Amino acid sequence: MKSNIIEVFKQYLEVEKNYSEHTIISYIDDIKYFENFIINEELAENLLGVRRERLARNYISFLDEKGFEKTSIARKISSLRTFYQYLLENDYIETNVFQLINAPKINKKLPKIIEEPEINYLFKSIDTKTPLGYRNYLILDLLYSCGLRASELTTLSVKDIFISNQQILIHGKGNKDRYVPLHKHLTEEIKHYLTYIRPVLLSKGKETETDILLINYKGTVLTDRGLRVILNDIIKKSGETHHIHPHMLRHAFATALLNNGADLRVVQELLGHAHLKSTQIYTHVSSEIIKEKYKHTHPRMVKQKNEKNNTSDY
Repeated sequence: MKSNIIEVFKQYLEVEKNYSEHTIISYIDDIKYFENFIINEELAENLLGVRRERLARNYISFLDEKGFEKTSIARKISSLRTFYQYLLENDYIETNVFQLINAPKINKKLPKIIEEPEINYLFKSIDTKTPLGYRNYLILDLLYSCGLRASELTTLSVKDIFISNQQILIHGKGNKDRYVPLHKHLTEEIKHYLTYIRPVLLSKGKETETDILLINYKGTVLTDRGLRVILNDIIKKSGETHHIHPHMLRHAFATALLNNGADLRVVQELLGHAHLKSTQIYTHVSSEIIKEKYKHTHPRMVKQKNEKNNTSDY
């Protein structure tokens, strides 16, 4: 069992927590890195032999000396805290040495936001006359209009789309399900895709029975990596120079709702956040945007700016 403990934890993340492949890989890499540390330094025989809190503190010092950024150290400690808590709750160990360990404090960065004019330009740049172009347009609309995570989009099933109710069922992180509404145009886009586009894409491969909504150019299921390639291609063809990833569109979704008066609790539910504090960062983004727009549009602010520009020394 000792040699298989990482595999057991991996299955727990996959089946019970329903984490994305990318998240699971990060967890496992963090655990294996720690395992190599304790074995190479002869601090414990294996992962189950870690019993002293001092060892956890030594590991933080080791990571710091290796030049890891604070964000990386914090993530590694978080992974190990979760791993050892799982072992504790399932009677593999008697204490979680990472439970009370404080990782280095990091300043929270505001998420990068793509503003509405830029998003509209991306939509206009897509050629919807081709099957792949139409699918790409649908991908962009689902990400921006529904605030989906990459893994939620690529695992979205046809049976979880309720056209008559104009909503989709999303199976989110930690097996947390939520319903997200669809606007009228998006509903029509999905209907057209299911009727005319998806069958064409499926015909290029062998997985004709798959229930997954989005299909790639080979006729197989679209992956998270494939999704990132598509978004980069959209940016390239649009002539823009900035990078884009699915989470930026999720950020834009949340910020747009708050800027237009949505309640924070509603945004929390739509994003599938377990805790309100995860959603609150968007209030800071929204406030910054509001302040910037105020500076450029309120008559008193515009007048003050003009007076300052017209002032000269004689």
